[in-house]
Order: sequence, then C-alpha cells, then structure tokens
Amino acid sequence: MSNQRQGLRLGYIAPDFEAETTQGPIKFHDYIADSWTILFSHPADFTPVCTTELGEVAKLAPEFAKRGVKTIGLSCNELKSHHEWIADINELSNVDLQFPIISDPSRKVAALYDMLDEQDITNLDDKGIPFTVRSVYVIDPKKTIRLTLTYPASTGRQFDEILRVIDSLQLGDANKITTPANWTPGSKVIVHPSVSTEKAREIFPNPIEVAKPYLRFTTL
Repeated sequence: MSNQRQGLRLGYIAPDFEAETTQGPIKFHDYIADSWTILFSHPADFTPVCTTELGEVAKLAPEFAKRGVKTIGLSCNELKSHHEWIADINELSNVDLQFPIISDPSRKVAALYDMLDEQDITNLDDKGIPFTVRSVYVIDPKKTIRLTLTYPASTGRQFDEILRVIDSLQLGDANKITTPANWTPGSKVIVHPSVSTEKAREIFPNPIEVAKPYLRFTTL
C-alpha cells in the first residue's frame, strides 16, 4: 500500500488514523478490515438535523449489513456527549444505535478528511472553532475512496441515495457495467464502454439493447 497515492480524491487510499469512539479506540484501516465502510460526519450532538440523520442510519442498519457495509460517524464532541445523545436518538427514532461515533474535539480527523465548515458562521463551537459539515466517504475493502459527498449543515442527507450508489458500485465491480441516470436495483444497466457489443452478447445473460454504438443496455 506504500506506493498508493494519498489524499481525498476518488481512487485514492483513505487516510488512516487513530481515534476514540463510543465503542472504544480504533485504528481506521483495522476497523475497515475487508468491508465496505461509510465514514460520515455531523456538525454537533443534540442538534435537530443530526438527530434525524443518525436515527435514519440506525434504522437502515439491516440494509447496510446486507451489503457488507460498516458505518461510522464523527463529530467534534466529547465521548460523554455522544453517549448521552445516543439515548435521545434511540428514543426519538425508536432504534438501537449500534455503530461507533468518533469523538474528534481536536479536529484532527476532521482536518485530515477536510470536513470542517468554512461557510456557515453559525456552525461554530463556543470558542469560535468550526464544527464539521455533513461529509460522506464511501470506502471499499481495498481502503479506496469510491464516493465523496458534502452537504451543508442545514441539509440532512438522503441515505437511500447513498445505498443506491453503493449498489451501483458493487454491481459495477462484479460486472462490466455502469448505471444510468435514476437507476435503481433491478432496472436496466449500461454495458461498459470497454466491452464490444459482440463480447457483451457473450458475457451477459440477457439481450443487449443497442440505442447507439456507445449506449447499450441490458439487465442482470
């Protein structure tokens, strides 16, 4: 892995770090192990949008598990705050939140992953230091960054869309396909441009629909 490029671009190795979480200390790459992983930040504990978001991630735990995906949250709050807030999330969303949340009061991990809010002057702690924005990193079992999303503090995330992207990435890794606009699992996929139509007819089980030489659809 030493010859891999470091940074936050797609295709780069996700930076490793050590941190304290609600489930004990972690080394991030050890936590990922051989799983897909979502690392996501929220601005602060005991805030309304964040409460709904973490409740939704907890509700979707079976969906993430089906896809072999681990989830791990992060904010700049202390562990004590995280633990107290989890009780509220469980009560308000009727869930049992089981994924770890990183405590990053020093902003070390937030800075490493470029998560700090440089826009919203209300998203600050009592010392005027920025909290995090709503960042999302989807990381594959090779520790490679496959998706990055950044939402402002004012906008809650659509986690069904993140699941949809994971479905697309995993399907594309297993088959020579890409997915079109508004794709959902089970609908038509696009034959990868690197595959000839003749070859596509050999390797795919269902008919190839040729709209243009560069746009071929099939189903899996």
